[in-house]
Amino acid sequence: MDTTPDTGEGIDVPPVHEAYANAPDLRREMHQVLALEAERDGRRAGPGTGFPADATAAERARLLRRAALMDRLATAAPGPGPVAAAAETAEQLVRHDRRHPGLVAGPYRPDAITHARGARLYVRQEYAAWTAAGRPGT
Repeated sequence: MDTTPDTGEGIDVPPVHEAYANAPDLRREMHQVLALEAERDGRRAGPGTGFPADATAAERARLLRRAALMDRLATAAPGPGPVAAAAETAEQLVRHDRRHPGLVAGPYRPDAITHARGARLYVRQEYAAWTAAGRPGT
């Protein structure tokens, strides 16, 4: 498994430090993503409880934040487990965006992704575009 997905080979995306420049620190983001997961699963009431104005955009924001968190964790501590988790959550975002192409914000469409490394680069592209757009869906 490729543990160096930072080259951007074939896909021009912001480097990790730029893509996640406006992200909360890892601990805070982990707590926020876990809270979103608990709200989604009905294990916890919160601001996301009930029907959001745009459920598809909210689900995409959840998937994007989770994939970005896993990518950041795998970048900070690369190893088979973190890298596999980052690749899996990135692929989940790619699959979601293929079904909902109108939510894609960056220049590269999810269909341009052909390998796990590309999926993580796609997450970086989309996270940077999502934060630049004011975090829609949250």
